[in-house]
Amino acid sequence: MQSIETGMLAVKYALDKKAVNLKLLDVRDLSTLTDYLLIATGRSDRQVQAIAENIKTELKHSHHVLPLAIEGMDKGRWVLLDYGDIMVHVFQQSVREFYDLEGLWSEAPEVELEQTEA
Repeated sequence: MQSIETGMLAVKYALDKKAVNLKLLDVRDLSTLTDYLLIATGRSDRQVQAIAENIKTELKHSHHVLPLAIEGMDKGRWVLLDYGDIMVHVFQQSVREFYDLEGLWSEAPEVELEQTEA
């Protein structure tokens, strides 16, 4: 599976759990670590955990794609799912604003998403 396909599936699975303000950034020309960054927001620690868990579970069971690493699932303020060619960041809003990954990667083109909020 190509990295953009994995990214778009992660978007779908995040939206299934009502993630908001999703951004998929194409960092292929800016980073040697990954191809895409998906940034999403949940409204509570439980929702952040549910979004990340749904992405992980659906990619595993439906597409046999496993993360290389998972960080932050226990706290639910910022969860990172590292799939190598795509990194998924699910934040609570205040944490997202503090770390400002969009600002850090402001030169990265944003992949157009059809529907990013419920």
